[in-house]
Amino acid sequence: MAPSRKTPAKKTGTRSRKRKSATLPGAIGRAFAAAQRLGSHPVGLALSVLVALAATVITANHFLSRPMTPPAPAVQTPVAQVAVKPPPLPPPPPPAAEAVPEPADPPPLGVTEPEPGTNPDAAPPAPAAAIPPQPEKPVETALLPPPQPPRGGTPAWQRNAVPSRVLPDRPAIAIVIDDMGLDRKRSARVVGLPAPLTLAWLPYAHDLPAQTKTARAAGHELMVHLPMEPSVKADPGPNALLSSLPAEEIRRRLTAALASFDGYVGVNNHMGSRFTADRSLMAPVLAEIQKRGLLWLDSRTTPNSAAGGLAGPLHLPFAGRDVFLDNVETVTAVRTQLSRTEAVARHQGVAIAIGHPHDATIDALAAWLPEVQKRGFTLVTISAVVRARGVGG
Repeated sequence: MAPSRKTPAKKTGTRSRKRKSATLPGAIGRAFAAAQRLGSHPVGLALSVLVALAATVITANHFLSRPMTPPAPAVQTPVAQVAVKPPPLPPPPPPAAEAVPEPADPPPLGVTEPEPGTNPDAAPPAPAAAIPPQPEKPVETALLPPPQPPRGGTPAWQRNAVPSRVLPDRPAIAIVIDDMGLDRKRSARVVGLPAPLTLAWLPYAHDLPAQTKTARAAGHELMVHLPMEPSVKADPGPNALLSSLPAEEIRRRLTAALASFDGYVGVNNHMGSRFTADRSLMAPVLAEIQKRGLLWLDSRTTPNSAAGGLAGPLHLPFAGRDVFLDNVETVTAVRTQLSRTEAVARHQGVAIAIGHPHDATIDALAAWLPEVQKRGFTLVTISAVVRARGVGG
């Protein structure tokens, strides 16, 4: 019975191997079948193994030699194309001109007095030569009255001046302190600084006759600090001159401000970047100041101020600020601006600097004023600057 069971198994194995060999291509299949027939012999068994290895290698080469399947369409989508684009170039470096160091004797500075919410140092105004000339309207020219002779013979700006003189061989500096009178404590500290300073008093401060009398007795020159409309949203104070007011109300407010105290040499603007830029508004104001024998100091809160162009035809004594001291209210920053003031004075002979009664400004001036004359400068008043320049009446 054993032979009867073994015989079908052998036949079944043979048929199975034949089916497997049939799946191999061509000569490889025939060689493999021959090796199977010798499988009972050791040599045939070894040959069968070698044939199997050769068949594996040939089959692998057969499939690798076929052409590759073309890439899927998704590879050529716009997303893949965008991904291989080069990154954008970095922005170019800033111009090298910005790194040029400041010269030892710079020209006069164009820094404007900062009104609340502005920072003129971050964006200095354009030089006067870059501002296109504005054509004058006939109605504006008609607003200019003829120059008036001073009342009482000697004009008030000379009669109330503190004696000081610009020397031809020494650079001169005039220090003007605005916003005087509101903060009584700090105003008193300013009055206690070495004279002569020029102190500009707000007309709506309290007890101005007494405050200004003390300042004048200490050797300082006096001015009216006239509130005017700014171009930013800021309050210039009560009774300010506004562009929306009728001419008669502007005249009334100007008259009230000029009557707030006595003994001053002139007027300068508090804020006023909008008002001072309007020629038709400034013409009657400056005409009244000239008629009273006063001088005008332009605080230059805007590079478009019309005051300079009106002063000549009116024969108005005129000066304009060169440097602003306390854009930044620290002692270090004020000292830096005082050094710039000295550079401007050396460059053009005279410099006018404006500050305010801030603690940092007062502390910096207290240390600077006693030493500035030792460095060859003369401390003068604003009337001395106007007299030396021979501007106006």
